[in-house]
Amino acid sequence: MKISHYLFIFLFALFLFSCSQKAEQVFEKAPTTSSKWPNAVTYEIFVQSFNDSNGDGIGDFKGMTDKVEYLQELGVGAVWLMPIMPSPSYHKYDVTNYRDVHSDYGTMDDFKTFVRKAHEANIKVVIDLVINHSSAEHTWFLKSKANDPDYREYYVWADKDSVAEQISKKSITGDSDNIRQWHAPDGDITAEHYYGFFWGGMPDLNFDSDKLRAEIYDIGRFWLDDVGVDGFRLDAAKHIFPDERAADNHAFWIDFKEEMQKIKPDVYLIGEVWASTDISSPYTKGLQALFNFDLAFSIIESLNSEKSKSTIVSGPSWKVLDSVSLVSGFIKNQNAFKSYNPDFINATFLSNHDQNRVASMLNNDQDKIKLAASILLTLPGAPYLYYGEELGMLGMKPDEQIREPFLWTAIEKDKGRATWVESKYSTDDSIGPLSIQSGNPESIFNHYKTLINLRKASDVLTLGDIKEMPVSAGIVSFTRGLGGNDVWILHNISSESAQVDVGTFKSIIYKSVKEVEIADSQVQLPAYSSVILE
Repeated sequence: MKISHYLFIFLFALFLFSCSQKAEQVFEKAPTTSSKWPNAVTYEIFVQSFNDSNGDGIGDFKGMTDKVEYLQELGVGAVWLMPIMPSPSYHKYDVTNYRDVHSDYGTMDDFKTFVRKAHEANIKVVIDLVINHSSAEHTWFLKSKANDPDYREYYVWADKDSVAEQISKKSITGDSDNIRQWHAPDGDITAEHYYGFFWGGMPDLNFDSDKLRAEIYDIGRFWLDDVGVDGFRLDAAKHIFPDERAADNHAFWIDFKEEMQKIKPDVYLIGEVWASTDISSPYTKGLQALFNFDLAFSIIESLNSEKSKSTIVSGPSWKVLDSVSLVSGFIKNQNAFKSYNPDFINATFLSNHDQNRVASMLNNDQDKIKLAASILLTLPGAPYLYYGEELGMLGMKPDEQIREPFLWTAIEKDKGRATWVESKYSTDDSIGPLSIQSGNPESIFNHYKTLINLRKASDVLTLGDIKEMPVSAGIVSFTRGLGGNDVWILHNISSESAQVDVGTFKSIIYKSVKEVEIADSQVQLPAYSSVILE
């Protein structure tokens, strides 16, 4: 064997040792059962941008299958795939066939192979199910538009004059209080109009129709039973019925859950309800999990202001509550959800495919990007990561630029990098690709990997209760407790060093920087650092 080979082994071992020393983890046991689904970290993938196996510029199922080992290495327990069904749009949120996959991504057999490989790696698979609306090119809609009696009731139709009169009198409110949401088929203003909340190319399905509901339930059976996925992310869950029919929305999701549980008793259903806590909470009666939009914005606002703050989110807008800390806002939010469903799963995240990427929102500040991950992965809940977040990928709207291709290695060597869109934000010049970051113990990637595995190995960090431990506005401070075991977590989100009296907490479980030490019952926290004590 050549000397250079021995040298490589030595250097690699030294790297692994330095990573473990940097983290100084006490949680070195095997991952706990509590860190398994649905409490595991979930990884959101836009297939189109993830990994291209055939060089056509578009990510695909075979490309994902090739990267199952990467998902294992990162430590995730599930993936959520953005829409994979046939669609005329690149994002595929307007479906033309609910029982097939888009040919750009491969065949149904290719997808089933991915599901099987993921399951062999103990990774669950959740797919986007878009049932608020279909594409205007769906056969259902084409037949409904043609007055086919078998499909007319699948969509919402109304006489144009009646719609205009109701809107003018303000007798329609909420979602329906906008004449632009009623559309003339093929531009025929004399015909009955159809309802499409988002735009004319996405006509809303009519869930007052028992026939349509039965069709949707059978689609759920197809994916759960025939294909073998583990659950659904329910797009636009708040818009099945208009806002003024919120009770009907809540009731529908209860029915949907019951029907899906007949097919797969442990089915996982997570809803997108982008609204304030008081509006979104009742949806937990039918959906086991909801995305915590309030927390995502609270973390970003707190890090940018260097002061612990909460926000209330309503659609794309948000309001900062200066008098309420990030932790107290989180606890209030979680209690509201659990008042409707004690078993509610708090789906925490930093950003997703509809929002500017968190690294861009934090102005590509490496310390703050790492702190955002640290806060997310030490709070209660079931965390979601948007693909590329673990690299610090950048992106600002329009939507194509927040869905840019994953960077596997240097571009001249990256055979898997998608090219369907030219990257404006996440390039080799702006961030390090995975091949570089994986060998750097100080990288964002290794920071994420350390925190994910720390969480996986700890019952307390995965399932423990939370209690705020106020220190100062510049420190996010809370305890996690389970079965008499407590840990104290401190995140210094300010540019100033801080000293904290740790009382009876005597040892360090994790520290993000070497300089953190306990002396005379005091811990000195450098700027932008984290520590976990027990």
